[in-house]
Amino acid sequence: MQLFLTALSGLAWTIVYIEAIRLGFRQRTYAIPAAALGLNFAWEWIYSIHDLASANPGLQGYINLIWALADVVVIFTFLRFGRAELPRFIPAWLFALWGIGLVGASFAVQWLFLAEFGPAASAKYSAFLQNLLMSGLFIAMFVARQGPRGQSLLIAVAKWLGTLAPTLLFGVYADSPFILGIGLLCSLFDLAYIALLLWARARPAAFGSAPDPSLAVR
Repeated sequence: MQLFLTALSGLAWTIVYIEAIRLGFRQRTYAIPAAALGLNFAWEWIYSIHDLASANPGLQGYINLIWALADVVVIFTFLRFGRAELPRFIPAWLFALWGIGLVGASFAVQWLFLAEFGPAASAKYSAFLQNLLMSGLFIAMFVARQGPRGQSLLIAVAKWLGTLAPTLLFGVYADSPFILGIGLLCSLFDLAYIALLLWARARPAAFGSAPDPSLAVR
């Protein structure tokens, strides 16, 4: 069961990243909220290197490396198209400085978790907390963009399943009340976001556009 849930999480999140890359280039935007993207980018590189450098690297270490490489491309879409999401009075150099600062702060947060809790606990605690942040930020992205631009049901559903699997693994099977609670909150926000996208798909006129096929679950 542990191997199955790990593989399910790995597959679901890989789908999230592939779809975010496809959608980012197609709609010339970034498809993962910036703050969550920075934290994920830092987490994946730190823990993929840590796991694969150990004497007996497990499946999760290789999955983390795949995610880290995919996140490089998602970061590129943010740097390439993200400036257009900001008000005109913000110059390009300030956007670039913000992006660098965001990544730097994300690595600092992950290192602080490592220093406080050690590798095993910090990997889980930081992952679930930033996952909860991402769940809320996806809803905020929908509101800020006034609709589903740069978003898709495929990302939303895969993100939910990719989080639910480790919630069961660490929250239920490993008996962690903290992870179970945070994971359930993630599911609550993820299901609300899925409902928002379904609502947007059913009422495209509310956003001044024709139905977007990217909102269909494939």
